[in-house]
Amino acid sequence: MMQTRRRFLSTVSLASAAGLVRAPLSLAAKGALETTTVRLAKNPGICIAPQYVAEELLRAEGFTDIRYVDGPPGATEPVAHGKVDFDTNYASNYVRAIDAGEPITLLAGEMVGCFELFGNEGTHSITDLKGKSVGIQALGTNYHALLTLMAAQVGLDPIKDIHWVTDPTVKPIERFVEGKIDAFLGFPPEPQDLRARHIGHVIVNTAVDRPWSQYFCCMLAGNREFVRNYPVATKRAVRAILKATDLCATDPASAAQRLVEGGFTPRYDYALQTLSENAYDKWREYDAEDTIRFYALRLHEASFIKSSPQKIIADGTNWRFLNELRRELKA
Repeated sequence: MMQTRRRFLSTVSLASAAGLVRAPLSLAAKGALETTTVRLAKNPGICIAPQYVAEELLRAEGFTDIRYVDGPPGATEPVAHGKVDFDTNYASNYVRAIDAGEPITLLAGEMVGCFELFGNEGTHSITDLKGKSVGIQALGTNYHALLTLMAAQVGLDPIKDIHWVTDPTVKPIERFVEGKIDAFLGFPPEPQDLRARHIGHVIVNTAVDRPWSQYFCCMLAGNREFVRNYPVATKRAVRAILKATDLCATDPASAAQRLVEGGFTPRYDYALQTLSENAYDKWREYDAEDTIRFYALRLHEASFIKSSPQKIIADGTNWRFLNELRRELKA
């Protein structure tokens, strides 16, 4: 473990020397940390790798007590209820949580990609979903919302045209493998597993297919009270996670190894594939607010939320830290 930790620290040092994650000590020292403890969510999702890779970078920012708290993937309650201070989640999940009044503050976009829509031999496009069976664990979930948006975009009526197969006790991937449904939306490491087993094919890849590839999928958010009360700690935590995002983009092999060595995922090959195929280099380029506006508008049109995009942005975002860090961490 000491050797692997040294290798990762060496990677961080090399990246810093190359200017990929530079942050002068004078900048890091500005303002005293209000707390040296930071809690981040931990779940089976590989694509939220930056917050796992950020541990040593958080220590460099002055945090001495770094905790990873187990929780279900896709859940917004841990950060909303203060069980964790920061978490990464899909943009549409956060938009719906903010619409429901959860005290979450969106801070930055992290990466583009995550979800892939898989189909069987007779399903080759979203329009082919008409009359087909699509697996989700429950209506109203983020999977259901995203599939509804995808279907509506090509003119399908998600209520009438799609046969939704729901069962909270059986994962849709299991039904898909058994041939009991025609399509389902996969989340890492599910797509990697299906490709390794040569099962099904990809209909939509949100990392490359428009309009999804034009917006962030994963966003970094903080508990509203933490962000309000601890602005210095918030900025330092965001800086560490964005540096880790750079590392995922520039050295996915080392980042994937870190995920395995840290116990965040068992499969190095799946982790490397996820980090290599999704875009972790867009946080400077893409507009985080545009992402929230896009999903809020689509979700409002589909009646998943009541709030307007303007209200979601006003109630649940704070881009000040991101804007400052874009200037400080210039590529």
